[in-house]
Amino acid sequence: MTTPADTPPPTPYGTPHAPLLTVRGETTLDVDPEIARIGITVTARGRDRRTTLDDLTRRNTTVLDLIKSYGDTVENLSTGSLSISPELTPHGRGERIRNYHGHVHITTELTDFTALGELTTRLADLDLTRVDGPWWELRPTSPVHRQARRQAVHEAVRRAHEYADALGTTVAALVELTDTGTHGPHPRATFDRRTVRMSATAEPETTPETLDLEPRRLRVQAEVSAQFTMVPPRL
Repeated sequence: MTTPADTPPPTPYGTPHAPLLTVRGETTLDVDPEIARIGITVTARGRDRRTTLDDLTRRNTTVLDLIKSYGDTVENLSTGSLSISPELTPHGRGERIRNYHGHVHITTELTDFTALGELTTRLADLDLTRVDGPWWELRPTSPVHRQARRQAVHEAVRRAHEYADALGTTVAALVELTDTGTHGPHPRATFDRRTVRMSATAEPETTPETLDLEPRRLRVQAEVSAQFTMVPPRL
């Protein structure tokens, strides 16, 4: 009598006694974003190096203080890069400097999308400040990713049972499960990416109206490949 321990393992290509069934499971979820990310570039320019640096420091502090005033709405705030560079006089002899250019790049992430429009408007209203974004995202630990993977596995199992049923038999065992790709989140393909880009070079005469920024739904995709053995069908 043959026992389960004596039964040889299924081969990668299957046998008449253990036919191999390979299926793919995939799912696509359209979900609301959890965070919005914007980029801020603060600029200063002048003929004197120290004055340019002082202006850049003051504007950078103003931007950081404004962002921090939104409290727990701000999930992340970081400075990406800082640069102070001279601009040489063209066609001149020697190393004669015409101007100094200073830039600071800041990135922040918000969870309150109502406050996002107000903050974006106030930042763009500052002197020599540029705002890029928003980019809508999910957190890396978002349960949406797990939900997509689970649904992809369930889809693979469902397909396997359907194929086996079409042959008048049943699925016997799972041989292998491979994660062939989890994609996203990314904007839904039915829309073009919208980007808010603004810059201010002087103080406006009136306070601008707050921007109304509508969150973009994101598309998360997961895909698995699964191999099963089947009870030999009667063909």
